[in-house]
Amino acid sequence: MSRIKGKLTKVEERGWAALKLAGIRFRKHPSGVLGKPDAGNKSKKLAIFFDSEFWHGHDWERQRGTIKSNRKFWVKKIERNIARDKEVNRRLRKQGWTVIRIWERDLTPSRLEKTVRKLKSRFSNIH
Repeated sequence: MSRIKGKLTKVEERGWAALKLAGIRFRKHPSGVLGKPDAGNKSKKLAIFFDSEFWHGHDWERQRGTIKSNRKFWVKKIERNIARDKEVNRRLRKQGWTVIRIWERDLTPSRLEKTVRKLKSRFSNIH
């Protein structure tokens, strides 16, 4: 796990590109924001996270059954990630932030255009 990057990943690069295409102004890894979002706009109270399906448990009930090696460790780790994500979302929203979580699969070339349209329509007022 020591070789797994936490910042400046391909997922983040694709996510930042999608935000730019949608015309959303942001900073990469804004400091002092709970949960360390991948992108954010402090003045608009906007926190954006680009989540990997594996690490953040997309479709977890199905995915959980596919883990074969070191199952106890991975199930515990991913379930803790899911719980932490929910807690971060709850606390940020309580502080008045808008939280966006974008799955890695929505940043693939085949889905990127749809993701950008969705972002534009939802956040057309954030420039």
